[in-house]
Formats: sequence, structure tokens, C-alpha cells
Amino acid sequence: MGIKVVVSFSGGKDSMLSLHKAISLGYEPIALMTTINKNKGDSWFHDISSDLLKQVSLAINIPLLLVECDGENYENTFEIALKNMKNLGAEACIFGDIDIAHHREWGEIRCQNTNLEAIFPLWQGNRKALVKEFIELGYKAIIKKVNLNNMSADFLGKTLTHELLKEIEKTGSDVCGENGEYHTFVYDGPIFSKEVLLQNTKNIINENTLLLSTY
Repeated sequence: MGIKVVVSFSGGKDSMLSLHKAISLGYEPIALMTTINKNKGDSWFHDISSDLLKQVSLAINIPLLLVECDGENYENTFEIALKNMKNLGAEACIFGDIDIAHHREWGEIRCQNTNLEAIFPLWQGNRKALVKEFIELGYKAIIKKVNLNNMSADFLGKTLTHELLKEIEKTGSDVCGENGEYHTFVYDGPIFSKEVLLQNTKNIINENTLLLSTY
């Protein structure tokens, strides 16, 4: 068996691709760890419901740890969760960061404080190549959230394809959404035993951001 790891899991394409690569490299994921906004009940940053995350966990047969926290105690709560994972056998934490240095530093500090190794399977990969690889592997991700300062509402709810990537590039946005132009939810792929079905979608406008609520 490989090194046991916990996966910092957003439910989006980058964390799913990092999980896929970690498995390919021989690591053994013992849990997906997702931070939940204590005041809203959905995941931080991607705004994915706990129910959908649980369905993903079942579909890929990896246990899910939901970590409730607010903005003030986010780092401390994250580290407590990592310590609990270490007690359950985790030796490292997988992160999906690509090339933003302060994001990597944040993960490394959390792991240093909990005596875990920080592993970044996507680090320094070409952004466009990575999102293309994600699609070519057979993963399906719906655009869950768009920043209206970068992209129009028309992109909301669409599944990533090579053709859609070209449309995203035409807006001047980063094709991988690394600057916060958009966020995704992965609902199917090669490590899924079944597709996660999305129902009752609706649009919610929140300041400059358009969200897709999925149930």
C-alpha cells in the first residue's frame, strides 16, 4: 500500500485532478476533507451543498470529512481536522494548487503545523494543459460559479468541454479559472462508480457573482 493521504477537496476540477494523479502515483486516499461555511452550510469558495459532496464521496468510495468553520477560525479548524486525520493514519495532505505561490505556502504551513507532508500533484503544470487533461480523462464538471466581471451568465451550468474552453478564452479569462473567473463541480469521471445527478438548478445573484444552486 502507498502513503496514506487526506485530500483537501473542494469538489472542483483541480482538486479532482489532483486526487486522480495522487491515486495514479500510488498514494492511498483515506478521506476527502472539505471546509464548510458554518453560516451557510455549503462549501467555502465553491458553494457546493453538503449533500452533493456526500454523493461524490459515495460515488468514488472515499470517506468524506466535512469541516465546519467560519472566516475567523478557518486556519485553526483546518489544522485540527488535519491532526484528526493524522491520528487516523494520514501521512500527507494532497492539495490542488497549480502555480499561485501564496496558496501553496498556506497549505505547507498547515501541514508543517500538524507534522504532515504537503503534496501538490499539479504544481507548475501548464494551466491550459491541465484543464484539457482533466476533460480528456473523461471527467465532467459543471460551471457552478462565475464572476460577472470576467464572464457572462451564459457560462453558468455548462459542462467543461474543449469547445467551451475556447469560449472562455475569448472572454479574456484564464482558461483554468485560476484568477477566480469561475468555479466548477465535478459530477462524473473515471473514478466514479456512477454519475451524480443534478436537479432543481436555479440562479442566485450575489454581488458580482452568479451561483448555480444544485441539489
